[in-house]
Amino acid sequence: MRYLVTGGAGFIGSNLVDRLLSLGHTVVAYDNFSTGVEAFLAQAHTQPAFTLVRGDTLDLPTLTTAMQGCDAVFHLAANADVRFGTEHPRKDLEQNTIATFNVLEAMRATGVRRIAFSSTGSIYGEAEVFPTPETASFPVQTSLYGASKLAGEGMIAAYCEGFGFQSYIFRFVSILGERYTHGHVFDFYKRLRANPHELLVLGNGQQRKSYLYVQDCLDAILLAMATAQGKVNIFNLGADGYCQVNDSIGWITTHLGLTPQLRYSGGERGWIGDSPFIFLDCGKIRALGWQPKLTIREGVLRTLDYLQANPQLLEARV
Repeated sequence: MRYLVTGGAGFIGSNLVDRLLSLGHTVVAYDNFSTGVEAFLAQAHTQPAFTLVRGDTLDLPTLTTAMQGCDAVFHLAANADVRFGTEHPRKDLEQNTIATFNVLEAMRATGVRRIAFSSTGSIYGEAEVFPTPETASFPVQTSLYGASKLAGEGMIAAYCEGFGFQSYIFRFVSILGERYTHGHVFDFYKRLRANPHELLVLGNGQQRKSYLYVQDCLDAILLAMATAQGKVNIFNLGADGYCQVNDSIGWITTHLGLTPQLRYSGGERGWIGDSPFIFLDCGKIRALGWQPKLTIREGVLRTLDYLQANPQLLEARV
């Protein structure tokens, strides 16, 4: 099979590229390198079945050309800068919603009919049911990121109905693991490197979050695409439980042998749109036989080990 992976030089995308190549597929990675990392594709570049196309998902002609001859698209490219969404609201619209429209239009032009889409558990806003199932009613949207992803989901479903596409929509919790370049483990470790005696924590540290190791995430995506046969297939992806931010801080600081003074910004939210409790019901994907191999704690520490071994990633990010 020949696959296009948008955001192919990113955290999840580059791991997916390597996984698909290892399974014997032909892969086209499409990335504008606004946040993607060239080094993440070093292994892929050694494979004759790999092609890299430098392009933006807002550039429909280049995207359409890159998609020619593909059997399916993994659409992972996005603006994932959730915290600062209110500072540049158009960015979520363009990079998440309009970009998804362009992917769908390129599919229509090239005859590609299958798409996997990286959505987010943030589309549930501040949910009222925990663990939150795929069938939960949506409350008012609380982040521009979540709203833009939900709009993308809606367009994908409409294209499935209107043009005979088949879709796999994955609502992730936060993903951890090798090649991780943003998120709480990244932020905390970078701050502790700069000042091991004090750590600023956004909110009150009692926010409850769920996380998932990247390879477990890929296992679930590929299993769903090989098994589910519906027109629009929606799956939550997350670990068995959740932890408080303070729990994660404890794991990180103990692993580093540090005892910093914690300084909290206050309130139950770290920023506008930050949900104080995210915990998804993943019974639907589990019914297909999937089960995560790493716990949240193991995923956090695996990520921390990776960042310690690759400090250039912290130096390259502002």
